[in-house]
Amino acid sequence: MPFILLVSLIVIHELGHFIAALILGFNVDKIYIYPFGGVSKFNIDLNESIYKEFIVLIMGPLFQILFFILLNNISYFNSYSELLKVYNYTIIFFNLLPIYPLDGGKLLNLLLSINISYKKSFNISIFISYLTITIIFIIYLFNNIKLNILVILSFLIFKVFTENKNKNYLFDKFLLERYLNKYSFKKRKSVNDISEFIRMKKHIIKRNDRYYSEKEILDNKFNNKY
Repeated sequence: MPFILLVSLIVIHELGHFIAALILGFNVDKIYIYPFGGVSKFNIDLNESIYKEFIVLIMGPLFQILFFILLNNISYFNSYSELLKVYNYTIIFFNLLPIYPLDGGKLLNLLLSINISYKKSFNISIFISYLTITIIFIIYLFNNIKLNILVILSFLIFKVFTENKNKNYLFDKFLLERYLNKYSFKKRKSVNDISEFIRMKKHIIKRNDRYYSEKEILDNKFNNKY
């Protein structure tokens, strides 16, 4: 029963992400279920609305909390109430850690992306991810670190490293999407370089006392002129 309750909370959490993604028209790529939590991968444009992504993110914890409340009100699970609390709050806390690609890391990246360039917000998220893992490792190191914690931290380091390794590919994808698709962003911003492009904003690029449209700069880039 403890194992069933733990897995059920994780599955319901990921189901929340899944249902929200389907409603908003996102394609679900993969859902990974681990003993300590889950990770959902969606085929979402990197230029998609930050607010839509935010909804997908919060629906996971929301579904889990509602499921936890439901189980707590079923008499059959009364003897497992304390265990349920531990599992529920542990999963919530773990998933909201600012480590990419956990929910907390994605949430941090989304919040940064509102006013900071895509490239910079991603780099800051990766830095904070490594910093958080390091702090957790030091805390547990002085409290007799256990094998399961070491395995989880190793897994997180691997995931952050993999995401960071793909950052140039992701940035090119971010730019290519803007070049191929017609996004109707309401806000505009003047920048000096494509590395300063911000999500949900159209850009005007100043170069050598001249102003270029975003389309002109991206056209030059993807035709090997830039």
